[in-house]
Amino acid sequence: MTALDAIRPLLLTDGYKTGHRRQYPTGTTRVLSNFTNRGSRLPGVDHVIHFGLQAAVGELLIDAFAPFFSAGEDEVADAYQQAMDAYLGPGAVDVDHIRELHRLGHLPLRIRALPEGSRVPLQVPVFTIENTDDRFAWLTNYVESALSAAYWHPSTTATIADRFRTVLEAAALRTTGSTAGVEFQGHDFSFRGQTSIASAEASGAGHLTAFRGTDSLPALWWIEKHYPGSTEPIAASVPATEHSVMMAGGRDHEDETYARLLRDYPAGILSVVSDTWDLWRVITETLPRLKDEIMARDGRLVIRPDSGNPADILCGTGEVGGTNEPSAAEDAADDTAGDPAEKGVIELLWEIFGGTLTPQGFKVLDPHIGAIYGDSITLERMTDIIARLEAKGFASTNVVFGIGSFTYQYQTRDTFASAIKATWAQIDGEGRDLIKDPVTDNGTKKSATGRLAVTRDESGEFVLIERAAPEEEAGSALAPIFVDGRLTVVDSFDAVRQRIAAGRP
Repeated sequence: MTALDAIRPLLLTDGYKTGHRRQYPTGTTRVLSNFTNRGSRLPGVDHVIHFGLQAAVGELLIDAFAPFFSAGEDEVADAYQQAMDAYLGPGAVDVDHIRELHRLGHLPLRIRALPEGSRVPLQVPVFTIENTDDRFAWLTNYVESALSAAYWHPSTTATIADRFRTVLEAAALRTTGSTAGVEFQGHDFSFRGQTSIASAEASGAGHLTAFRGTDSLPALWWIEKHYPGSTEPIAASVPATEHSVMMAGGRDHEDETYARLLRDYPAGILSVVSDTWDLWRVITETLPRLKDEIMARDGRLVIRPDSGNPADILCGTGEVGGTNEPSAAEDAADDTAGDPAEKGVIELLWEIFGGTLTPQGFKVLDPHIGAIYGDSITLERMTDIIARLEAKGFASTNVVFGIGSFTYQYQTRDTFASAIKATWAQIDGEGRDLIKDPVTDNGTKKSATGRLAVTRDESGEFVLIERAAPEEEAGSALAPIFVDGRLTVVDSFDAVRQRIAAGRP
């Protein structure tokens, strides 16, 4: 371990924060801050799933500081001094407070939070942070940057995933009367489009709070490390090809590639990317030729288109008409006349393989065949696909949706206007309520003020209490989860999932 490793946690902050210790009024001994999601850029989303804080605290306030506290005092003080002298100029930042912190041997902070998996209304604090030692008021907001950066993304992803799950469950109930299998109807394809491995881990875990299907393997390590003790399976996937596999088989031998894959995987679900060259040829020629082999498998062949307009590819470009009753083509497996693009993947598969009708009157493909689409899927596109399938008489469960980085990574901290702001300080022994209320703002950035508590109203909704009295804080739903260097609450991933599911409509 180098000296730079030892001081790394002290550098996990915005540079300007290194001088705030001198800038607080003389006599400042306590600072209380809170994390709140203040608004929403997503239509219809006015609650945010609280998820990822346990991991952020464990990684940034415990694991990252272990080398700092295990190194020698002079080593860390000298290394920090050199870093600050080079950054801000000689003597701009002293190191006495760093020596004090090192001698203490732990981070003197208390974090109170709502239970992870809670569905938290906008404008209600998710967690608070406060120093527990009068010498370290500067530390409360010193760790803001790191906590915010590590927390907002998994929480945002969990919220988006929950919205996908809610829409899919409602559609499944409408068209099949059951939500069976919906936990695998959203599949995480976002790994390669994330900004970093850390983002893939945390965001991938956020997806898994709502679903069990993923190809983001790093998320499994992250969950096992930070949310241990689960007994239920965390995630699963299936054998699946990519374009390199199909291309290696050769365009002129594409049918042989399909036949070989069916032989190599005689059972279980097998997903095959099917538009390396001509999707419509695969469906109208290859699949009918291999129908007997497909129907003889103890499992499902899943066709995966990967290019074009997802709704048009799956649902077709033709006019919607007819009835939910089985078409005459159900009895004719080779009835694929006309432009296949007008019918779309699901209707074409139905014509070849048939299926059953749900009690609600919607068609469900034979269990030996299915489809997944994982390119450019957004909540809006998925909702459109479901609506168009229903209009054609098909159940929503005929399609699995791969959710990628456009949905999970194309977000910012401003998706839910997430921010940590101070609300109270103790100065010369007196409490002082703090508030940010810019006259030039539309009200979104106005902060809470004073000591804070969160309770539930008559409907069970979380509500904020500002300028909370001691007894209100004592009864607050914001409970200590980190005190003086250690986690006091460690939730399993099962527990988080169960809370989210319990709050889902």
